Amino acid sequence: MLFRRRKPVSPWERLRTYLWPRRSFSRSLRYMGKRIMRITASPHAIAAGLAVGVFSAFTPFFGFHIIIAIVLAYIFAGNVAAAALGTTVANPLTVPVIWGATFEFGRFMLTGDFSSAHPPVHLGRMLEHFNFHDIWGPVLKPMLFGSTVLGLFFALIVYVVTRWAIGAFHRKRRERLAARANDNSDIGALKSEAFGA
Repeated sequence: MLFRRRKPVSPWERLRTYLWPRRSFSRSLRYMGKRIMRITASPHAIAAGLAVGVFSAFTPFFGFHIIIAIVLAYIFAGNVAAAALGTTVANPLTVPVIWGATFEFGRFMLTGDFSSAHPPVHLGRMLEHFNFHDIWGPVLKPMLFGSTVLGLFFALIVYVVTRWAIGAFHRKRRERLAARANDNSDIGALKSEAFGA
């Protein structure tokens, strides 16, 4: 292979790169932003796709985020590639924060208090016998309620910001292309005048 590494990457190095980018987080975020900006679709389609991806990343159905995002992108006329990129909000670094926030917010919605008087939920013991009713009440129900509200909130923010950014990017790009075409037509006119003279 032409561009193969001389020294193969070890599984440990792959895991480290997956959890912590090789260069920096800011560079990775800039790269992701440029990928989103360069998707060829309307500003609504890109923003809607990214928003439904972020919404699906807040759901507790880990492993099904992309499927949920694709279905929602189809329903809301969003871009599927942007929806898949939006699901990357749920990654190994953010999932504990997202799940904790959705659980606590959902519990607040259902009970009306933020107090920590409730005993902590031990998911491992619940999964030993795997009774759906035991998991639904104390864990999945609060997470589902919390993820719906928090997911909608963050999806709305992402939609508004992304639509504005994509619109501004497309406007600047059109202006740049128009200025370049104008410069090229001026150069062409000068050449024709020079050859005509």
